[in-house]
Amino acid sequence: MTSINHLDQTSIDLRTKDTKKLYFSYLVPSILGMMLMAINILVDGIFVSNGIGPEALAGINIAVPIFSILLSISLWIGMGGATLYSIALGENKPEKARSIFTQSFFLAIFIVGSLIIIGLWKQREIAYLFGASDEIFPYVRDYLSVILTFGIIYVMENILSIFIRNDGNPKLAMLGLGITAILNIVFNYIFIFIWDMGVSGAAYGTILSTAIGFVVLLSHFVRKKSILKFTALRFRGSTILEILQIGLPSFIVEASIAVTVIAYNITFMHFVGEIGVTSYAVINYVHSVFIMLFIGVGAALQPLVSFHHGAKLYGRLQQFVRLGLVTGILLGIAILLIGWFEGETIIALFGVTSEQVMIYTKQGITLFFIGYIFLGFNLVYAECFQAIEKIKLSSAIILMRSLILFLPLLWILPTFFGSDSIWLAFPLAEGLTAVGLIIARFTTNSMQLSPTEQISKSGIKTESRPSA
Repeated sequence: MTSINHLDQTSIDLRTKDTKKLYFSYLVPSILGMMLMAINILVDGIFVSNGIGPEALAGINIAVPIFSILLSISLWIGMGGATLYSIALGENKPEKARSIFTQSFFLAIFIVGSLIIIGLWKQREIAYLFGASDEIFPYVRDYLSVILTFGIIYVMENILSIFIRNDGNPKLAMLGLGITAILNIVFNYIFIFIWDMGVSGAAYGTILSTAIGFVVLLSHFVRKKSILKFTALRFRGSTILEILQIGLPSFIVEASIAVTVIAYNITFMHFVGEIGVTSYAVINYVHSVFIMLFIGVGAALQPLVSFHHGAKLYGRLQQFVRLGLVTGILLGIAILLIGWFEGETIIALFGVTSEQVMIYTKQGITLFFIGYIFLGFNLVYAECFQAIEKIKLSSAIILMRSLILFLPLLWILPTFFGSDSIWLAFPLAEGLTAVGLIIARFTTNSMQLSPTEQISKSGIKTESRPSA
């Protein structure tokens, strides 16, 4: 094994620092960064609806799934590449790590750039496919034309942010996200309310703030103990395949969110009507904020778990997993209590005036928020399996909670138990997934996050790296 004296400072810190201090040094910046992004989402919607009008907000909502495709691809490649990057660092192979980063960065640019060209070419057809009408299309066009033209900047910032976190600089990753979020709010206010630029102003605000955030992230390359550097670009088929395989769960998470929203809207419209759809819109906005916190926990765990997996430091790896599980469960309980005791306050933030909507939304919060107790547990396990290259297990967890269990429950519950039970589809899917994980954890060796110690012929305890 390589002597610790020959390791870079980042690797030494990751191997030797107290696990709790190291965990929180990644967790706090990650959570804060995600919180700023969540607040940014809320404020963005408020500015557009109040400054331009409901039709403009509807137009942006039509365009958002297209924007989400760019995000999902950047997460797919970013998380896949970053996992391999941290494993290579753990193995003390910095040149291999740099090659993985370079390939990931330019692979994302190539794929997203190709999609952007198609999107600009078929902009009208795509807009109508996603539900635009003649009245709404001008808003979709104004927003999309800007987002697609400059969208590659968003992907570059997202990829770089993920790799910087994996290179031992989570504070800069948070700073980049924070500056982007704050400037987006400022630019949106100026472009929409002062300069009256309409929906294009909202798009330019997003792109300009992202570009500045990207410049901030570039400062990482002048950091003395930074390993992250670009190398000569040589695409390797095996590396590209690994990146896409390992990053697949992140893509599934993002894609399943869109499916979940569509399925909930259809179900509420069928069984409840507009009151149900309106109530869900409020809860889904809040959910999009809270789920960012759980994603933040996973984003903090990934570089730590991947590095220690590569370094074969399985005892420390298990400590990080336990810390992540405790964080996720406690976070879920805290959110549940906030919903139960401050539900009316949350609803009031959205200016709900209808008594029927208020009552149904409050009931929804009471039932829906139970799912948060299990959500953190499930997502932490999914993230950790992805971080150690157990992609099938990670994908299975995500698919079970978001599609395989959730979609049937969404039909069965209201059909046999009434419309109020629709709210239980989310907590039941999460709860059943968590129970399945616990049972599998104690009955199946494949569910282990680190290999068990084995006695070699020489009598010395050894540990072998688990297969992907």
